[in-house]
Amino acid sequence: MEWELPVIALRTVVVLPRTLENVDVGRPKSKRALEEAQAADNRVLLLAQREPRIDDPSGDDLYTTGTLGVIKQVIRLPDDTLQVLVEGKERAEVIGYLPGMTLRARVRTLSETNTSGETRTRALVEQVKSAFGDYAQQNKNLRLDSFHLENLRSLKDPGALADVVTKYSTWEVADKQAVLEESDAGKRLELVYGFLSRDLERFDTEKQISARVKQQMDANQREYYLREQMKAIQKELGGGEDTLSEVEELRRRVSEKNMPKEAEKRALKEIERLEKMPGGSPEATVVRTYLDTILDLPWSEVDEEHLDIAHSERILNEDHYALEEPKERILEFLAVRQLTKDRQDSDYRAPILCFVGPPGVGKTSLGKSIARSLNRAFVRMSLGGVRDEAEIRGHRRTYIGSLPGRIIQGMKTAGKLNPVFLLDEIDKMTSDFRGDPSSALLEVLDPEQNNTFADHYLEIPYDLSKVMFITTANSLATIPRPLLDRMEVIQIPGYTLDEKLEIARRYRVPRQLRAHGLEGKLALTESALRRTITEYTREAGVRNLDRTLAKLARKSAKEFLSSPWEGERVLDERAVRKLLGVPPFRDERAEREPQVGLAHGLAYTAVGGVTLDIEAVSTPGKGKVTLTGQLGDVMKESAQAGIAYLRTRTHDFNLPADFHEKRDLHVHVLEGATPKDGPSAGIAMATAVVSALTGRPARGDIAMTGEITLRGRVLPIGGVKEKLLAAHQAGIAHVIIPEANEANLEDVPEAILNDLKVTTVRDFNEVIKIMLLDESQPDFVPPKGDEAGVSSAAQVQ
Repeated sequence: MEWELPVIALRTVVVLPRTLENVDVGRPKSKRALEEAQAADNRVLLLAQREPRIDDPSGDDLYTTGTLGVIKQVIRLPDDTLQVLVEGKERAEVIGYLPGMTLRARVRTLSETNTSGETRTRALVEQVKSAFGDYAQQNKNLRLDSFHLENLRSLKDPGALADVVTKYSTWEVADKQAVLEESDAGKRLELVYGFLSRDLERFDTEKQISARVKQQMDANQREYYLREQMKAIQKELGGGEDTLSEVEELRRRVSEKNMPKEAEKRALKEIERLEKMPGGSPEATVVRTYLDTILDLPWSEVDEEHLDIAHSERILNEDHYALEEPKERILEFLAVRQLTKDRQDSDYRAPILCFVGPPGVGKTSLGKSIARSLNRAFVRMSLGGVRDEAEIRGHRRTYIGSLPGRIIQGMKTAGKLNPVFLLDEIDKMTSDFRGDPSSALLEVLDPEQNNTFADHYLEIPYDLSKVMFITTANSLATIPRPLLDRMEVIQIPGYTLDEKLEIARRYRVPRQLRAHGLEGKLALTESALRRTITEYTREAGVRNLDRTLAKLARKSAKEFLSSPWEGERVLDERAVRKLLGVPPFRDERAEREPQVGLAHGLAYTAVGGVTLDIEAVSTPGKGKVTLTGQLGDVMKESAQAGIAYLRTRTHDFNLPADFHEKRDLHVHVLEGATPKDGPSAGIAMATAVVSALTGRPARGDIAMTGEITLRGRVLPIGGVKEKLLAAHQAGIAHVIIPEANEANLEDVPEAILNDLKVTTVRDFNEVIKIMLLDESQPDFVPPKGDEAGVSSAAQVQ
């Protein structure tokens, strides 16, 4: 018989004839089908989905055989889902689907047959009843009360028995659908009996596995029982499956890792310990974490180096402007690597490079460029504030939550045995009661020892000899001498004005315009960049310059949105002044006139070279000497040494013989909020004192640096290159340096030396002859009254 019926698609339910079933209907299409059925004769076709995850199934997504059902009751649930009680009547087969918003199908009902003999059918009925009784007892997921079980046992019709047993079973949808599609009652009963026998055999197997495992466990080892149960299941499967146990998986990873013999032996020993431990014990977790750490470390994996000097030079020049000395040293290292890479007997050990320079000159980015030019992995580890030795060597596994040191963690992150490893801010480490991390680094940074680096957590040697270590620092003063001895120091000076202009033009301005969405809308003239650099930044590097350019871009972006302009707007120096406001740095060129009691010194700090304005005044008093300006002990002692020397040479410098008894001296170094120390301003402070005592102006276009002794000798100092850069940026035309530092001029860029006149001196007498003016010199300007509070005081003899 044929029917046209609305179709309700079922996700995980198969409704069978002669059974009642509660069906949840929530999808719009199914709700419309339900409404059509209720509006007609309550008949509906119930079809199961082939794939339950499909939310809007079409006819192709449904089985072709279903059940013609009658709607008995509809209950609306609080979540707007309809709970429908349906009674399965007959098997039905879909002939075709009708067009429309609702699934409707033309179906024909299937008549039930029985080709099995009566005797065979009765035997099958009894076997199915008996098997289902055992199934109901052993299946923990089956909830069937005694009333339903007795009613089922009273059934004699083979077709009805097969359908009811299938309804109460916990089989998959595909199994129940197979029963539904079989219209022959005898064959259907055989199919049901086969499914019951299969499940009963599985239940027996689980009992055997459970019995075997229970013999090996005690009351406190439930987790251990589960692991053993998994083993027993694998044993029952015959061991031919690809799934391995956790221990077998670890052994496989060890065999594939190509570890050194000692490390492999230790790993296998830990795996044996893990195998014997209860799975839930804390110690098992510690061992598993240790094994994961060992197996995640690179033991033989390396990046294929790209050793091409021309390629590396091109990358370094692309990423960095200037910095010729560091780039030259890197290329030398690569040249040696290229010549010795295929030699097994090479004794060459890669040096540990230490880039030392002020902030913002490109030390860290230089390390990234090296890694890119070599095609190696790059790892950065900041040492700033590290004060615990365990940060380097790791914690021993006796402690809860112990971890390997940051060196081993960095290698784990790199995943390769030969990364470029940057140890940033190595001069910022400190030590306390937890140990000295700089001492732990001695082994790491020694090419002769780091092939057997010992981490407290690993407890096995680890090879760091293939790692290219690079360190960075702002100052060498705080690096311990043994650690410094293991590194090759490469000084990275501050940039000149021309270099900053070029860096801003090539890198910083395009990057900030891209970042602020102003490409093609904004440009800066060279005069604008020059004003930004000289009046709004005062640094050796370019970090503050980058921030200032970002500020310009932000303000320009705001103006563009307020009043858009066509084309590209060009900012000149007047526009820079308007956008950035009052310049925070004064033009030091105004201080170049000769003045009494004023001298220009040069100093080298962690942020590069700086100029120091040193003032001195002489007033009637009792010989008191006052030193101000946040001076350190060394700088104070240098000033006292210079004054003591002047007391022994009063005749040579035309000083009052009793100035140490009747004159008070006050020496002040400007920018008093900034701490200062070091002996290199000795001759500058002595010059300012002589000028104040004699009333002779000191030249303002000359800056000087050098340590003075009690005998008037001028001793060498450090940071010549950085000091000359600072003098050049401050507009100084003439610099005095100790004669012993003359060789250091080779490190100074040619462009700086072309603009500076450098005079070398051996004795303080030579300094005075150059620095102090008298009436016979054309540059002499007699002091006027109370000029700046310095000259008038200096004239009082």
